[in-house]
Amino acid sequence: MLVTGASGFVGRAVCDRALSLGMKVKGTHRSLGSQSLVPPGVEKIPIPSLGDDTDWSLALVGVDVVIHLAARVHVTKEPDSDQLAAYREVNTSGTERLARMAVAARVRRLVYVSSIKVNGEQTSSVPFTEADVPRPTDPYARSKWEAELALHRIESEAGLDVVILRPPIVYGRYVGANFLRLLRLVQRRIPVPLASVSNRRSLIYVKNLADAILNVATHSKTAGRTFLVSDGEDVSTPELIRGIANAMNLQARMLPFPPGLLNTLAHLFGRSTEVRRLLGSLVIDSTKIRSESGWVPPYTLSQGRRETVKWYFDEQNAHR
Repeated sequence: MLVTGASGFVGRAVCDRALSLGMKVKGTHRSLGSQSLVPPGVEKIPIPSLGDDTDWSLALVGVDVVIHLAARVHVTKEPDSDQLAAYREVNTSGTERLARMAVAARVRRLVYVSSIKVNGEQTSSVPFTEADVPRPTDPYARSKWEAELALHRIESEAGLDVVILRPPIVYGRYVGANFLRLLRLVQRRIPVPLASVSNRRSLIYVKNLADAILNVATHSKTAGRTFLVSDGEDVSTPELIRGIANAMNLQARMLPFPPGLLNTLAHLFGRSTEVRRLLGSLVIDSTKIRSESGWVPPYTLSQGRRETVKWYFDEQNAHR
């Protein structure tokens, strides 16, 4: 098995889970600095960049399944057209290149971890499902959707088994970005004006995602399928904050504030995207992967949250 992006947040969890199941794992990383992040026991292979000319030949030797996690997630503030080109180079062209070389190497199956952002940014009264018409709105989501389309073309042309997963926000050991900022905010007991928020959001614990990835990588009936995947326990933003605070043995500090006014202020200060995620709903119906593959999340939201907080404190203690 080959795991691309093995030094990343999700990649490390997938490698750990695969090794625990007795699988032989190769893992790619971008640089010497990231090599040390790949879990012990994984055969490490440097792939400095992803694009339409990346040479995957060494990485694909003897591989029957590819788990494709490597992606471009962040681009500095540039015009949308420049951002889209940057995302496409890695996420679309890079994925297509890997898939075509996988076909040439006689790889049997490729699991592609896409994003729920392919479905859209928010839900109202109805959860997202696999039957929805994709509505990617930003350059990142468009590049992931275009990668899915490229994989479907290769699947029909060359017979490669393709499985696509679209997860929501992932949390757990090594988490970064907005979830890490939320952990810091709760720990510092800074009052946040979110007590009046009434929304629902789906999340997935990184070990649950790793388990789902390996499930669809090996299940006989998942080839050619797209699955939305989550913990299956949707929470409001205030519930999430209270849960994190409880895991930290703290009292959450939230103030009532009109969400409409929060949106207005966020727009004025150029923080609409971050605030929309805190105020809006994004709910996933993950019935399909459970019914078709028998997958059940091995960890509850509460367990995942506690382990995330434990890692967070362990990291702080290690750097003191």
